[in-house]
Order: sequence, then structure tokens, then C-alpha cells
Amino acid sequence: MRKYVTTRRLDRVFLELYRIYIFIGRFFKEVFLPPYEAKEILAQCYEVGVRSLPLISLTGFIIGIVFTNQSRPSLAEFGATSWLPALISIAIVRALAPLVTAIIAAGRVGSSIGAELGSMKVTEQIDAMEVSATNPFKFLVVSRVLATTLMIPALTMYTMFVALMGAYLSVHQNELTSITTYFVQVFSAISFLDIFASVIKSFLFGFTVGMVGCYKGYHSSKGTEGVGKAANSSVVTAMFLIFIEELLTMQIINAIRAF
Repeated sequence: MRKYVTTRRLDRVFLELYRIYIFIGRFFKEVFLPPYEAKEILAQCYEVGVRSLPLISLTGFIIGIVFTNQSRPSLAEFGATSWLPALISIAIVRALAPLVTAIIAAGRVGSSIGAELGSMKVTEQIDAMEVSATNPFKFLVVSRVLATTLMIPALTMYTMFVALMGAYLSVHQNELTSITTYFVQVFSAISFLDIFASVIKSFLFGFTVGMVGCYKGYHSSKGTEGVGKAANSSVVTAMFLIFIEELLTMQIINAIRAF
């Protein structure tokens, strides 16, 4: 009996992996085929990007201040507070900005996409779109995944700027460093590879957030309970994958730096 239950569970796991493979494959097929839902893509970019700015601004600014205040005592023990701008820039550009932006997007955007598509699925609105000769996958899934893939990198760059400005206020308040000196030290500590790697990671994170939210919502069931589960699992799964991707990309980037 136990062996039978284990086999059933493995079957469900492999079936789920197959569905994910088909879903992702269909996205890459549909994204290059007309018609191109430009208006819906722009609407979703506004929803993902512009509407996330207040939360991103506040979070990035606070991260810059908090990280600076937490790092200063450790550097002060060695009389190395002059290294603070360089340390801040490396931490924010390489790791904090893309990771924090992706996590916020997973919580705000991923849950919204999962709940929206889940609600449309259980109320049979997606089936109605198919009957009316509209491609619901193109209109609902492709537009949202493209929006998150394009806007998360832009939000990441904005988070970098806001976090560095928050860190500057903390540095200036304690060390009276001028803004020119501060940014000279910031940019001398990072390279083009750091910025390029963060942007590439952000594209990957954005694709993950959009794809997970759309998949969970598009395949939700069991009425309103399924909508709640779709929203919740969208956030949890996206965050888990983001951390895994961060770990893998960090290893790859470090290997590239070693050459």
C-alpha cells in the first residue's frame, strides 16, 4: 500500500513537471506569433512597473540606510569607515537590489497575477474567451510574463539608485562625505560585469515571477478556495525559485570573475 501511494505521488510530480514544460514551451511559441497584444502589454507594464514604484522607493531607501548603519560599526573597529561607500555599492549592486526587487515583485505582482487568472479560470471567463475566438493564453499569459520580464530589470536599476541615495544620506550625516566623493568611490568599486550580471538576473527573476503567477492562476481549480491557493502558491514558489536562481547565478558569475 505504501509503495502504491509513493508511486502515485511520483506520477503526480512528473505530470506536474510535464505541464510546466508544456506551459513554458507554449509561451515561447506564442510570444513570436501574431497578433501582438501591444496595448495589453503596455497596460501590464504600467501595473507591474509604475504601481510598484512607491513600495520599491520606500524599501530601497530604507535598505540603503539600514545596511549602512549596520556596516559602519564593523568597519569602524578597523578604522576603515572610508571603505563604506565601496562596500555599500558592491552589496547593493551585486545582490541586494535585484534580490529585494524580485521578492517585492513576487509578493505584490505574483500574487496579483495568480489571483486574477485564478478567478478568471474558476468563473470560466478563460473558456468564454476561447469560445469567442480570442486566444486567452496570448492575451493573459504572454502579456503578463513579458511585462514582468521587462519591468523587473528597470525596477532593479531604480532600486539601486534609491538605495545608494539612502546610503549616501547616512554616510554624509556621519562622515560628512560629499556626494561627488561618495559616487566616485561607489563606481570605482563596481564593474560593468556587476551591473550586467544584476540586469541579467533581474530578467530571469522577472520571467520567473510572471511565469509562476500565470501558471498557478491558469491551472487553478476548486472555486474560491483554488483562487486563494493560486495566489499563495504563486508567491511561495516564485520566492523559492528566485533564491535558487540567485545561488546558481552567483556561482556562475564568480566563476567568470575568476578568469
